[in-house]
Amino acid sequence: MPQSAEKVLDHAPLFREPEYRQMLAEKKLNFECPHPDQIVTDQREFTQTWEYREKNLAREALVVNPAKACQPLGAVFAAAGFERTMSFVHGSQGCVAYYRSHLSRHFKEPASAVSSSMTEDAAVFGGLKNMVDGLANTYQLYDPKMIAVSTTCMAEVIGDDLHSFIQNAKDENSVPAEFDVPFAHTPAFVGSHVDGYDGMVKGILEHFWKGQERTEAGGTINVIPGFDGFCVGNNRELKRLLDLMGVSYTFIQDASDQFDTPSDGEYRMYDGGTKIEDVKEALNAEATLSLQYYNTRKTLEYCEQVGQATASFHYPLGIQATDEFLMKVSALCGKEIPEAIRLERGRMVDAMADSQSWLHGKKYAIYGDPDFVYAMARFVMETGGEPTHCLATNGNSAWEAEMKQLFASSPFGKDAQVWAGKDLWAMRSLLFTEPVDLLIGNSYGKYLERDTGTPLIRLMFPIFDRHHHHRFAIMGYQGGLRVLTTILDKIFDKLDRETGETGVTDYSYDLTR
Repeated sequence: MPQSAEKVLDHAPLFREPEYRQMLAEKKLNFECPHPDQIVTDQREFTQTWEYREKNLAREALVVNPAKACQPLGAVFAAAGFERTMSFVHGSQGCVAYYRSHLSRHFKEPASAVSSSMTEDAAVFGGLKNMVDGLANTYQLYDPKMIAVSTTCMAEVIGDDLHSFIQNAKDENSVPAEFDVPFAHTPAFVGSHVDGYDGMVKGILEHFWKGQERTEAGGTINVIPGFDGFCVGNNRELKRLLDLMGVSYTFIQDASDQFDTPSDGEYRMYDGGTKIEDVKEALNAEATLSLQYYNTRKTLEYCEQVGQATASFHYPLGIQATDEFLMKVSALCGKEIPEAIRLERGRMVDAMADSQSWLHGKKYAIYGDPDFVYAMARFVMETGGEPTHCLATNGNSAWEAEMKQLFASSPFGKDAQVWAGKDLWAMRSLLFTEPVDLLIGNSYGKYLERDTGTPLIRLMFPIFDRHHHHRFAIMGYQGGLRVLTTILDKIFDKLDRETGETGVTDYSYDLTR
């Protein structure tokens, strides 16, 4: 075999070696019982037709590669944004391994979470003993300042009551009676990661705010970023803008440092996050702003119940969306938008104008979380592009209506189609029957890129097969500039590939664009 201590190959070139090619071919022939090649080819071609598209979009009982994850993942991410908080998932070990690996593969950082390790006996008799022992171990081993409890399918199916379980655990001295253990029920078989995020943030705020007297501090705001795979870059960029405005604010659930720890010889299980004292004080803010409405619906309702003004946005990306966010902050806090930010905006507009000839008329397919898809489609139209297919597996009828209203506001949205509740196998049919120039989503879109030939731009969680994208902002004017550059690079890379043969496809020796 070609692998040896002197010649260590990565798996990609290793499986192209003759020995492995022969081994895989024999495996397919002898064990996979494949259909004849012609039948496979005919079926593949049929799945690219309009007839198959209609059958595909009519599916109700089957989901193929949904563009979403389950509720507990959102809860684990939410907990990571608070000071010295350990996420405790009441369920099986395997589920928690999935949440940790999903986050660590995207951020390229350790993602800490523990499990109550429920097995068959707990599924029959309930998981109280697992909770009692698990909270004690977590408190003693990991020295957290707070333990945030969420649930998986198993715990929800058998009906474990987190409130009573946590109180029983405190009665048995697993953790001190006064120790903070907020919780959220996050059944993985309904909703998605954005609902789990919402439930956990609401659970933490309710834990600290319930029964407390509120004394409004005028001109102060809370900002909830929502589930955001670009939180490292985005949170820092937005805080920079708010600091330039001189605003008094609290970032609720700030995971930017937790998922961007330095390599300086010190291991940090916990880093950054919203301080517990700041969470308590946030009750007195005049208003709470959410950067992603569909990530924070229940949380915003609770903030209204305690007497705060609320406002929400759909991921402030691009010119108009950033304008609206900053103008709302300005109105609430009584702070002028400074000249430095105004100049940033002008530079972003100038960059869009410089590249308008390459962007105008480009057709896009966009998928991901509802707020992101809305923001991305809006930004695409600002550049003169046409968002042809917009898909959110965790989108609902209200989101669909908002999207249609957005498209009606611009001539570039006249041919746009909205697909709520559909998956990436449905997107495949859309790309084959109504091709577009560019596909925007997460790493799972690479299979659509290979299959349909549509170039993929990775701007959504999770991004597994590229590194460090999350460290750079895509919100705000500076973030919009990065998104603009990313789109243009993909357009120019494709053009270079298509004009690479001198005298055949390249007649102009094109260098300057």
